[in-house]
This record gives sequence, structure tokens and C-alpha cells, in this order.
Amino acid sequence: MNQRQLQIKQMLDVAQEVFLKQLKTVFPDVSEMTIRRDLILLEDMGYAVRTHGGAVSINRFKKAGEDEIEYMVRQAENVDRKAVIAQKASHFIEKGRSVYLDAGSTVMCLAKLLTEMKGCTFITSAVNTALKLASTDNSVILLGGTVNPNTVACSGPEAMQMLETMNIDMAVMGASGFSVEKGFSVSSMYDAKLKTRIVEKARKTIILVDSSKIDRDKAYTFCELKDVDIWVCDMMPDDKVLEKCRNYNVLVI
Repeated sequence: MNQRQLQIKQMLDVAQEVFLKQLKTVFPDVSEMTIRRDLILLEDMGYAVRTHGGAVSINRFKKAGEDEIEYMVRQAENVDRKAVIAQKASHFIEKGRSVYLDAGSTVMCLAKLLTEMKGCTFITSAVNTALKLASTDNSVILLGGTVNPNTVACSGPEAMQMLETMNIDMAVMGASGFSVEKGFSVSSMYDAKLKTRIVEKARKTIILVDSSKIDRDKAYTFCELKDVDIWVCDMMPDDKVLEKCRNYNVLVI
């Protein structure tokens, strides 16, 4: 980060929120577009969540708890792997389809590549994904429920109820861990229940899981390998995993 970006981060740390008009006053010789790019960088690095007209410190969304890794911190991890996965996955998103986009940092990388898409219906439980796609030429549906401050995503009975009325052509899912024995897993029971139902309803399921999550089980399994149609990874899994994928006709790319 340069000196200006560090100063904006310090303002966020102190005030918890900054506004474009405010930053334009602080940096009168800097264009609004440059300041917007500064905020994008801070968001990509996991320090902020951009809003209409400014940004909010990620500290507002964090809660203490060792059992879950905060979403925005994860967003800054394995950035290159996530970019590779998102680019591969973007080729499977078809115009005019109803697409569920899961919460998670890798799926968020994909969402950033879909802003030029037109004619899709995007369904998501992730608040930041909905905001990212809201101004595009697509329909965006945000599931309701209780917001998990560590993932900035909704879950619970309200989300499940909304989901029951929806038809999903394709579900793009993330996971915190995978093993051949336990399948794809996450840390939250409520998130796992929602994910399970989404996979059941979707005509096709694409899962985005990088190689660092293989052989790492979390508390709650939400689907097994046989439930997945396409697995997008940054590199090919080992022979044991690939054999299971072939047995279940899972395309690995």
C-alpha cells in the first residue's frame, strides 16, 4: 500500500467508516476514481467492505470466536489460487440462467468477474455478493435470515423458506474443507443446512475448492462428492481423489 492508502486505512480503523466526499476533501489533488480504486484495494485486502458512497471497516463485521475464520481475512489468503479458480468457473455461467452464488471468498472472486453478464438471475445469501451484482443487468435475489458476521452471509429458517420457492439451474458453492471420507464441509451448522438444501434443489452443482482445503474436515458436511457435477480447483487433486471423482462422473478442472 502507498502512503495515501495507509492513511485511509488508519481513518477506517479509527472512525469505522469513511465516505468518498470526505476522502476527496482530505485528498483534494486526488481524483474520485483513484480514491475508489484505493477502497477497492482495501476491500480486496480484507480491511473494508465498500458501500454506496464509501466503505466500512471490516472490524464492524468481526466477532470473537476461534471456531470460525472471518470471511474478510480469508479473502486476502491464497489470492492467486482463488483468481485461477474464479476464471475457470466463469466459463460455466450461462446467460439467462438462474444461478445460486454461495457465500465465501472464492465465490466472491467469481462474482467480480460476472459484472458484465446480462440476463441472469443471481441468488445469494452473501450480502457483499448481492451488493457487487446489484448494479448489473441481472436480477439479484438476496436470501433473508440472520447475518453471520464472520461470513457476511444470511442463514436460518427465513433463508430456507425463501429458497423453497426458487428454481435453481446452477449452484456455485464453496467449502472450508474436503476429504474423500467426509465430503465437503463447513464450520457452521446453519450454513451447512442451507448449503445442503441448495445442492438438492440445483440442477447442476459446481464447487470451488482450492487444493489447500483437501484433507481438511470441518464440523458439518453439506454434500458428498457424488452430489457434485463439476469441481473447479487450482491444481489437480491426488490420484485417490481423482479416482473417486471418475467413479461419480465429477468433472475436475
